Amino acid sequence: MSAPSLWRQQILPFSLAVVLLAAVTLLGDYLLHRVELVWIGRYLGIPGTILILASLTYSLRKRKVISWGEPKRLLAFHEFTAWLGSLLVLLHAGIHFTAILPWLATVAMGINVISGMVGKFLLNRSRRHVQQQRDRFQLRGLPLPEAERALFWDAVTLDAMAKWRRIHIPIFVVFAVLALGHIVSIFLLWGWK
Repeated sequence: MSAPSLWRQQILPFSLAVVLLAAVTLLGDYLLHRVELVWIGRYLGIPGTILILASLTYSLRKRKVISWGEPKRLLAFHEFTAWLGSLLVLLHAGIHFTAILPWLATVAMGINVISGMVGKFLLNRSRRHVQQQRDRFQLRGLPLPEAERALFWDAVTLDAMAKWRRIHIPIFVVFAVLALGHIVSIFLLWGWK
């Protein structure tokens, strides 16, 4: 009997979570249009942005900028508030194509959310999966070279996923700059009369 694949156990659930975020966004936007409450979406960017900013407490704690809070709980808070804030920002963006800057920020945010979910859903679970498979092969008495051959594609996948932080943080910076540009342009172009 072959071991369960990394793809089926880890990558597929991650993919489904990304599809769920997109589906909830599309459904929410559809419902706002259907009940003629599109104007609410215009203001969802504010609480969404606040939630995304609040999610940064985990990063601040991890880098020792702040000393309060338990890292494990702050990580759970980071994941929840970043996901919910992103959902609100996506609902704010809706399907309206009125300017390029907000859409660039939305795309950068989407990529950042996906890269963050890679860390959450895949990396730790995948490490455990590969180690469990090694242990299982060792218990069955499979020689190490054969075990490594059997785990080759899982190990390649794990190695590629382990590099996720190298793109997560720079993409967040791009998102932050674009989002700040969008917010500044809103204040500059707002009808303040």
